Amino acid sequence: MISETNKTNYPALYTLITVFFFWGFIAAGNSIFIPFCKSYFSLDQFQSQLVDFAFYTAYYIGALLLFALSDLSGKDIVGKWGYKKSIVYGLLFSALGAGAMIIAVEANLYAGMLVGLFIVALGFSLQQTAANPFAILLGNPKTGASRVNLGGGINSFGTTIGPIIVALALFGAATSVSEEQIKSLELSKVVILYTGVGLLFIASAALFYFSKKVPAGIAIEPMEKANKALMTLVAMTVLLGACFVPIFKSYQIDVTILNEQALADLESYRIRFLVLALFVVLGGIFFSYVSAQKKSEGWGAMQYPQLVLGMLAIFTYVGVEVAIGSNLGELLKLPEFGSLASSDIAPYISMYWGSLMIGRWAGAISAFNLSGAKKTIALIIVPLIAFGVILSVNIISGKDMKPLYYYVVCVLAQIGAFFLSKDKPARTLMIFGSFGIIAMLIGLSSSGTVGIYAFLAGGLACSIMWPAIFSLSIIGLGKYTSQGSAFLIMMILGGGIIPPIQGKLSDIIGIHQSYIVAVVCFGYLTLFAVLVKGILKKQNIDVDVIETEGSH
Repeated sequence: MISETNKTNYPALYTLITVFFFWGFIAAGNSIFIPFCKSYFSLDQFQSQLVDFAFYTAYYIGALLLFALSDLSGKDIVGKWGYKKSIVYGLLFSALGAGAMIIAVEANLYAGMLVGLFIVALGFSLQQTAANPFAILLGNPKTGASRVNLGGGINSFGTTIGPIIVALALFGAATSVSEEQIKSLELSKVVILYTGVGLLFIASAALFYFSKKVPAGIAIEPMEKANKALMTLVAMTVLLGACFVPIFKSYQIDVTILNEQALADLESYRIRFLVLALFVVLGGIFFSYVSAQKKSEGWGAMQYPQLVLGMLAIFTYVGVEVAIGSNLGELLKLPEFGSLASSDIAPYISMYWGSLMIGRWAGAISAFNLSGAKKTIALIIVPLIAFGVILSVNIISGKDMKPLYYYVVCVLAQIGAFFLSKDKPARTLMIFGSFGIIAMLIGLSSSGTVGIYAFLAGGLACSIMWPAIFSLSIIGLGKYTSQGSAFLIMMILGGGIIPPIQGKLSDIIGIHQSYIVAVVCFGYLTLFAVLVKGILKKQNIDVDVIETEGSH
């Protein structure tokens, strides 16, 4: 069991936050890997986005399996195993994925690389399920949010340096590499990278397993039954598979024998199945809610409207966060956005994911109970320090950051948004959702530096959303809170569905115009804030006193 003292177990905490770093490092590194794979394997934009599909679908599958085991046993399976063992199992599974990735790279097989990434992320799913509650239980529950925020800060640092390290592994320290030259590059450095990552997973697992400072973290809690919700999620998963199989099969067609009209029809066929996949998710969740309203037995947390809307909000949030970054490399290849080669985009990808770090560092300020002038100064200084860290890390790695110096204007706009938000989750989500809509509309209607800054600012808009959505979604769930949290984690699936949709839309209407997807996503997130505030008000819950906690 967890120690009953209220003192923070710092050795265990510092060991724990290493896994937060891995999640960010690999996820953000994928944004460099995607344009590289597109050129190296001669893929279209949708096919390149399958990196995200494999990675984030694994989170969903992992969370669904854990939920199924918990529902069948009637107990939280991760708590029953113990958070320590669960993280060890997750790290070893991710190490297995790194091994599969190495084999695929040696075989020069893109599909094999996707399988490797899927296995890595499956391990991450188990790690993330255990790590957040473990961080809270490593000390006084009242300061649990600050420990989770610390993990989030380390996670964001991983997202900042991930693109830089992956770019060095793919392109070396050489000057610009053309798209044609990419096809002849040796992948030996990718093998070295994943060998190193795999060894780090194993070393971290050993550190956890053998450390006497890290408690077992066993927390045997009853899990409320939700067998009908489980069956619906399983059916939804099967239908999603049925949507993607025809798309994958369509890539076996020899397009060289097709005329222009036949090619257009083929693309239309593919986008229809992708939209159908989106409706499977939306329909499955709303079917569960409507059914739960008629008879709540067997539906568990699905009976609460704030959770149902929150599941769609997490789906949308993760989807837009990933889609903006993953499609950015292709956008920067356009002449009006600088005609950058894949080897030159690392500073921009680093700044995009670093923008999430800027917001999360600022969001963590509230955990330190500062007041008055001290809090005001911190809200101004901390984001600027984070911005300076991103610039410094890139400059040290040899990147030219001069084109991004004036991005500080966007950071200042975000600081203004923080002051307007006043630490109130619904208000925060409305303001940052609107910030995202405005940024994307500016990006769609402009080009050059202004357009680039606008799309990068999508990271600033996303930075503070996860804890706000999470808090608003699980408040008032009572005994179903743990189950509701599991449903929300499953909706990381959005990162596997929305980027491929934008990728296929890009193949049809162009990469720049495809960012209309981000406008729609930020629009729903803003609407969610308005709707959930009204729902909670009807339940006599004051949204202004909800504390935002949680990390992604």
